[in-house]
Amino acid sequence: MRNIYLVGFMGTGKTAVGRVLADKLSRRFVEMDQLIEKQENKEIKDIFAENGQEYFRKLENQLLKKLSSQSNLVVSCGGGVVCNQDNLDILQNTGYVFSLSASPNSIFERIKGSNHRPLLNGANPLEKIKELLEIRKLFYKKAGIKIDTDNLSVEDVADYILKLLENG
Repeated sequence: MRNIYLVGFMGTGKTAVGRVLADKLSRRFVEMDQLIEKQENKEIKDIFAENGQEYFRKLENQLLKKLSSQSNLVVSCGGGVVCNQDNLDILQNTGYVFSLSASPNSIFERIKGSNHRPLLNGANPLEKIKELLEIRKLFYKKAGIKIDTDNLSVEDVADYILKLLENG
């Protein structure tokens, strides 16, 4: 059975929705960032600080290739995974891709106080969110079926994805 990939910006609900969806479908849930942290034996923020974003993106691509060779997974992808055309091709050729979105303010409210978001470390995280969303907008748009999570619960999003899968 094809994998289900959840893509989107940080704070859009990929991990929370993925866990619920995997449970409802009796599938294994995989969170890419957690697997990379385990593999590298360090947190994402430390990988970025010590090795840079380019190194992290290579790790992400290698992991995605491994995961895509498996089946029946629900995968929460890193927020920037779709910015690489090779990754986008892998996602679309090996599974169903759902692009979760939320407004910059919702994202900020969901992730404020989190110190493990290396791309948001700086003076004005809300502005950085807006900037990154603008840069990635087209990638998320072409990645898969868009679902706005602003006014939906995790359960609602999971149930909506289930309906979409059932209806083909």
